[in-house]
Amino acid sequence: MSLSLDPKQLSALHAVIEEQSFDKAAKRLHVTQSAISQRIRQLEEKLGQAVIIRSTPLVPTATGQRVLKFYHQLSLLEGELSLSLDQATEQGFSRMPVAVNADSLDTWFPEALAPLVDQHPWVLDIKIDDQEQTHHLLKTGEVLGCVSASSQAMQGCDCFPLGVMRYRALATPGYIARYFPEGVTEETVAEAPVVEFNHKDELQNHFLRHIGLNGALYPKHRIPATGPYFHLIRLGLGWGMVPDQQSQPYLDLNDPENSIVAELVPGQTIDVPLYWHVWNLKSESLKLLTKAVIKGAEENLTKIHSEPFQRT
Repeated sequence: MSLSLDPKQLSALHAVIEEQSFDKAAKRLHVTQSAISQRIRQLEEKLGQAVIIRSTPLVPTATGQRVLKFYHQLSLLEGELSLSLDQATEQGFSRMPVAVNADSLDTWFPEALAPLVDQHPWVLDIKIDDQEQTHHLLKTGEVLGCVSASSQAMQGCDCFPLGVMRYRALATPGYIARYFPEGVTEETVAEAPVVEFNHKDELQNHFLRHIGLNGALYPKHRIPATGPYFHLIRLGLGWGMVPDQQSQPYLDLNDPENSIVAELVPGQTIDVPLYWHVWNLKSESLKLLTKAVIKGAEENLTKIHSEPFQRT
């Protein structure tokens, strides 16, 4: 039995999940809230299954995730067809949803895509999450491609190695002199404030285990933005893990005492591998997107020579 899905019902599902509100979804699609509810109900009746879990936040069911993935793929291919026929898509642009980790977004990723977006009628819809979580956004169909720490390609997707982001444990020389006058030990770590990105950020604990210490219950500042995160470190309020791409202007490995920041344990680094995952659709847009991401990574990341460190 063939299944014919109504585009209006698909767009209603997408809008509700994106806006996290039936009312906001209705305003976005210029219809009433009851129309949105009716379209979702009709879609669920046609599929014979629920597509949304009515909770806070609103989340798609497993069926809803598959429907959203189909919707994104269909939208991409329809947009390419419209452009090839010289017909404008909505507002003249095609939407490109991608997921990326915050450190890549703050360093190399925007420059990698800027020339491409400048040349094509695309609008980016970038979702930010930890490099272990972006993979989930691709799996649920929320994005077309993602930068992830996982090297395992999902079914229906291609995986390309991008390179390594090298992280160092950094703090100001004054901070190091205050909290680690005799070196980094279990006792001193437990008393030294840490700057972490969010509750999922385990890189500091991985670093401590890397140098032979246990992850400690230390005081922490939680700053979910890469710019302010590194700013707090430069202000001397804590130590944290910073990628070389971000720390280079402030760190002089040859003269750490006169640098704005210095390494807690000189020479001890953590390498986090990054991979580009993308749906293997026959889409010219995805080919161009993938080429741009790989080129940007080659120019900014360290090549993966062996199996590098991966967060767990």
